[in-house]
Amino acid sequence: MYAVIQIGSSQFKVAEGDVIHADRVSVEEGKDIQCDKVLLFAKGKDVRVGQPYLKDVKVTAKVVKHTRGEKVVSFKYRRRKDSARKIGHRDDLSELNITKIAA
Repeated sequence: MYAVIQIGSSQFKVAEGDVIHADRVSVEEGKDIQCDKVLLFAKGKDVRVGQPYLKDVKVTAKVVKHTRGEKVVSFKYRRRKDSARKIGHRDDLSELNITKIAA
């Protein structure tokens, strides 16, 4: 049994027990979050696709911790004096443990 869910602007294929890193959610660590934006649900031969979301399927996840992603460096260089530019950033992420898929 698995589902395709949408958290923020990202989509994830999840099953019970999976751990995903999604965009930061505004929930405290240790609390549960209910994801009702389920795009697809599959259990054996029973496959349901939402238009765009399924109303009767809910996915529950537990916020394990809030982290930050790896540093991404953007470097622009043009062959002129003093024209190099280096900028980096790290995404704010939440580690989610999928606890239940209720259909």
